[in-house]
Amino acid sequence: MKLTVNSKEIEIEADPDMPLLWALRDLAGIRGPKFGCGIAMCGACTVHVNGEPVRSCSLAVGDVDGPVVTIDGLPDGDKLHVVQEAWITEQVPQCGYCQSGQIMAAVALLKNNPDPSDEDINDSMSNLCRCGTYPQIRAAIKRAASMKAEA
Repeated sequence: MKLTVNSKEIEIEADPDMPLLWALRDLAGIRGPKFGCGIAMCGACTVHVNGEPVRSCSLAVGDVDGPVVTIDGLPDGDKLHVVQEAWITEQVPQCGYCQSGQIMAAVALLKNNPDPSDEDINDSMSNLCRCGTYPQIRAAIKRAASMKAEA
């Protein structure tokens, strides 16, 4: 089957019922999305399909309808995405395991709500962070929103 991932067409041999996460990681060699829980609860595997955030561990590769963007596809050339820049500035990661999913969820939030309130962030960011960096995540999202507004 053919998929468009990070603006590149790839061809993989996969059972259509295989989770997109495993198709990306094991067949396409794209390691940005992480396996966390396998039941779409933690969000470590979050990618965008057709511009919307999805938990790739629970989406069958055969059900993918549209382009897929992973954390690896966010940077524009050599330049980091504004959310990635804010993540670094606010020193969000501790262990870092959940960060690719957190960043993908934050990018989707800011796409739909360019100036989110704390409540908007709390409602939209359902990804789990075992290190508890939620205050830093909120600060990074607000910083990214202000950076986008300035651009």
